[in-house]
Order: sequence, then C-alpha cells, then structure tokens
Amino acid sequence: MSGLLPNWLAPLPRAWAQHATWRVLDVSGNTDALLALHRAVFRAAPPPPRPAPPAVLHYVLVLSDAQALQTQAPAAWQPCLQGLLPGVHRLALEGGALQLTLWLGPPQSVLRQQSMVADTILIGSAEGASAWLAPHALKPLLRHCQRGTQFLGAAHAALATLLAKNGCTIAPETPALHARFDPPWTLRKTPPPSAPPSTALVIGAGLAGSSAAWSLAQRGWHVTVLGQGAAPADGASGLPAGLFCPHTSPDDCVLSRLSRAGLQTLLPRLEQLCQRDHDWAQSGVLEHDALQTSYLAWKNGPGLAWSQAATATQCVAAGLPPDARAVWHHRAGWLRPAALVAAQLKHPRIRFIGQAPVAQLRHEGGQWQAKDAQGQPLAAGANIAIVAAGMGSSAFLPALWRLQALRGQVTVGPADNAAALPPFPVNGSGNLVPQVPGPDGAFWVMGSTFERDVSALPVSAADQASAHAHNLGKLAQLLPATAQQLQAAFTPGDPACQPTWARVRVASHDRLPIVGPVLPSLGLFALTALGARGITLAALCGELLAAQLHAEPLPLEAQLAQHLGTHRLG
Repeated sequence: MSGLLPNWLAPLPRAWAQHATWRVLDVSGNTDALLALHRAVFRAAPPPPRPAPPAVLHYVLVLSDAQALQTQAPAAWQPCLQGLLPGVHRLALEGGALQLTLWLGPPQSVLRQQSMVADTILIGSAEGASAWLAPHALKPLLRHCQRGTQFLGAAHAALATLLAKNGCTIAPETPALHARFDPPWTLRKTPPPSAPPSTALVIGAGLAGSSAAWSLAQRGWHVTVLGQGAAPADGASGLPAGLFCPHTSPDDCVLSRLSRAGLQTLLPRLEQLCQRDHDWAQSGVLEHDALQTSYLAWKNGPGLAWSQAATATQCVAAGLPPDARAVWHHRAGWLRPAALVAAQLKHPRIRFIGQAPVAQLRHEGGQWQAKDAQGQPLAAGANIAIVAAGMGSSAFLPALWRLQALRGQVTVGPADNAAALPPFPVNGSGNLVPQVPGPDGAFWVMGSTFERDVSALPVSAADQASAHAHNLGKLAQLLPATAQQLQAAFTPGDPACQPTWARVRVASHDRLPIVGPVLPSLGLFALTALGARGITLAALCGELLAAQLHAEPLPLEAQLAQHLGTHRLG
C-alpha cells in the first residue's frame, strides 16, 4: 500500500489502522493527498485491513473553492459535488467509511471560523508548506491541535523549525516532515472527549428520533427507540407525502443555508436506504408565490447552483402563464417520510419498541430508564437518552424551553385526473405533491394548515371543513387552473372529498430545530422542534448530534450549528 502513496503520506494509514475513527485536517490546498489515500485505502485490491465496523475516516479538506475537487474526483463522487457554495459540506462516501468534510473559502479564514480537533494535519508539498511561514499564519492551524496531533508533509526545514518553536517534536532521520504536537506547557483548552459507542435510548419514532438513532448506530451504538404507536411514524412524520426543497431568501438567511446542508445530507441517505420513484423522487420543484416576489433575487445570489428562474416551458407545464414569477429547484423533490423512518429503523443495531408511551424518564444507577404511567420500565436502561418526541418532548425538557404546537391538515385525493395536475410538485403558498404512488393507485397531497397552539386530535368535522377551505384557497393562489378542476375534493359532502389527514408538529420560539445537550453530565440530549422542515433537516440534525457526541468535525458551519444549539434556550 505504501507504494500507492507519496512518501510523506505513508504514515497516515498506519496511524489510523488501530483506531475505529481518525480525524484528518488537510491544509495542503489541493486534492492530491485525498485522492491518493482513497486509491490506497478504499480502492486497493485487496483492500488493506481496517478495524472492525464502524471504522470511519473523517477527512476535512480545506480548499479555496470546489473547482479542483469537481474536476479531479472519481465519477462516483460527482452527484455529491453539486451546488458546493463557500462554507462547510459533508459528503458520506464509501458507504459512510469515508466522511469527507469540505471547508470552502480562504484557508486562514475558515480555519479561524470552524472548530475541530485533528488527529493528523496534512501540510502537503514543500511549496504548500511555505504558506505557513508567514507571520501568525500557523496560529489558526494550531488551534485545531490536541496533544499528540501529528503533522505530515514533504521535507521542509524552515517549517520544521517553526513547528518545533510552537510545541512540536520533530521525528529525526525521516525523509519527510513528521512532527508531533507535544508542548511542554499546559494547554489552556482541552478538547471535549469523544463518547465511546455504548447504549442509547431514543424517545420518539419519527423523523427526528429515527435519524438520531441511525446516526448513532452507524457509529457502533446499540439504540432502543420507543414509539407511542404500534408502528413508527405515527405522528407528523406519517405525512402521506411532503417536499424536500431549499429555502430561498435574498439575504441567504440561516434557514436557507441550513436547508442546503440538510439536502446534502438527505439525498445520499435516500439513495442508500429508500426506493427511488416509490418512496421518493428528485423530481424538481417549481416555486410560485403570487404574493411574494422578493425571493426571485435568489437567481442572482448564492443559490444559483441550487435554483434558477423557471423557464417558460416549466411554467406552462404547471398551468401557469409563461412569464409567471417562479423559481425551479432542480435538487428538490418529494418523499413519503414514513418510508425513510422505517428504513432508518431497520439498522441492525436499532431496536424499535412500539406502543410504549413514556410517562417518566429517570436517571437511576448511572443509566436512563423510560417508564410507563405505572412506573414499569419500557426498555432496558441506557447510557444516554435522546428526547425526540415532538410535542411530547415538553414533558422531559426544561419548562423555559418553550415549544409551540402546530396542528397541520392536508387534503388528499386520487390522481385520476392527470390533466388537472402539474407534472412535478409546486411550492409557494402551501404545496402540491401531484403524483405519489400508493397501494390503491397514485394520489396527490395539498396543504398544509398551520394551526398555532392547537393540538386536539382527532379533528372535528367543522375544523376539517375549515382546513379544506384553507387548502383550496392556497391552491387557488398556487395553481388557479388546478384549483378549479380539483374543487370537488375540497368540498365537504361531495363524494370526492375525503377527511383531512391531520397531525401536530412542534416548533421552537425561533422556528429552528433544537439539537444538543439537556443535561450533558448525565447524558440527556434533545433533537426536536423540526416544525415544517423535518423532511429537509432531520438527517442533518441527527448527524450534528452524533458528531457532537463523538468530537467529530461538524457537518455544517460552526456558526450555523450554534443557531440550533440548546444554549440559546436559556
């Protein structure tokens, strides 16, 4: 294997081979080391021995932009390399064994902005090493070190001298740069310890709970998921079909950036676990809102790699005028969320227990115990617990963490009038998913209502009638011609009108998810308040929580992660 690698890079596989995870920070400024390592470790025949699953290489690559990677990467990576704007991107490659995190932007800037602790830092060639000799250039790199972090690069005497002055020991008599960070002084900051894989208890079996469980199981945890109903996704995650779509904003707000990161995580997950064109489809989504035009500035902003002004052909296909104000999201589509929930819970290290409503969550004897109303345990104890129970999360979280109930109702009808339906989903004033495969034929879904501070289920006949009227009004704004042809499906008493599908979502005070520790010293965490963005954000939030537990590189910018953190709740 060493013959496949440059001389200076040869020590890395040996260092990693004895560990289940290894964190690499590549500041070489190019893709040479990454691609050489990929060929040597993941594509060699036969492949070199690696630790038993879940062996993961976390590889953080710092680049000014993505152009070099897009040009040189293997063909199998190309679908993951679309829409890579400046910032942080997580690509799960080689079945998850290679977690490639891209930090795109000026190297000195991104090194200051992002946080991780590296086991190995790759300097690269002698030419690249010279960049770290400038005054103060090395300081932002050293903040990613812990005691024992190794530096690898081509031989460079001046850089070796500088590293030695900054607390590194230099390996003698080596043809390349091989240094180890081991300063004689006490470090002011110690990195958070990585939680070793153990046992976890997840309260809630929807998108949030199953995503958290799957991310932990991928890292070797044994996870028990408790659901209230007999089957998973019996709450809001049981939506017949919904959209995944980037959020548009002229100022590229927090939610816009989060939605793109969410899709970067979701799309490979769907490809891996779910059946395309049955459970989901990357159909593209037309966004049209007659009452809101400011989002059209998106076409001139950072979202161009994700969304463009809709063409006249696309508008006409949806039944709109050819010059309608609309945006086309080509990396968007629809999903039956219950299918993703079920697929994630099929992980061999996950156990689902249904009809297990949790009345008490107690930390006893060093483990978390979930008990029913009679005080009887619902499952074996676990080292950590994750609250992901939608509105039910309130019972296990601090009272000052205000959660708001959002009852939503959608109208569903058979897709037997193809001429009335657009060929793709349309979003804006509500959303219409036009062609969803079902056991009794294809159907469409229109909605949803946002009934704030309402949690009553089942829904009364009067409330259903009101919801149908609301959804029809939204459809009339979204697609006027379609609304006229489907009106019967929204008219109570008409044979074509079916009961609404209704569930309760939960949102935080700032409409962003809650991800992080509740009682970190005892191992209690939360992943909840996904609101109406659960399809787009759940997988990302699960990965974020798992990364925090394992002291891994985060799957999104550190600043964005702070917007989701529990510290913001007081």
